[in-house]
Amino acid sequence: MVLYGIPNCDTVKRARVWLAEHGQNVAFHDFKKQGVPLDRLPVWVSAVGWEKLVNRQGTTWRKLDAAVQAAVVDATSAQALMQTQASVIKRPVVEWPDGSVTVGFDAALWGSKLPG
Repeated sequence: MVLYGIPNCDTVKRARVWLAEHGQNVAFHDFKKQGVPLDRLPVWVSAVGWEKLVNRQGTTWRKLDAAVQAAVVDATSAQALMQTQASVIKRPVVEWPDGSVTVGFDAALWGSKLPG
């Protein structure tokens, strides 16, 4: 299991605590230190859709120039933005052992994905 995010993000912090409390061994990928894994972006877009991955409610999105925002119209343009502005990705992104991908923290959903 891999959790992707930014360590100082409150949602990522809650998610990591929740997973630890549920005995889950999780690899953490820090977007700030390790960057956005370019080979994973298409997988995430395919799994959840680019619209869900781009956090249009976040500070990073709101600070973008209106022309940059308007240019995000499809998976290709969204991935280009996410590669250069990792903070625009809704967090956390989790790759589960069953191969599925989730975006954001949802304790009820995550509980259903845990083994046993």
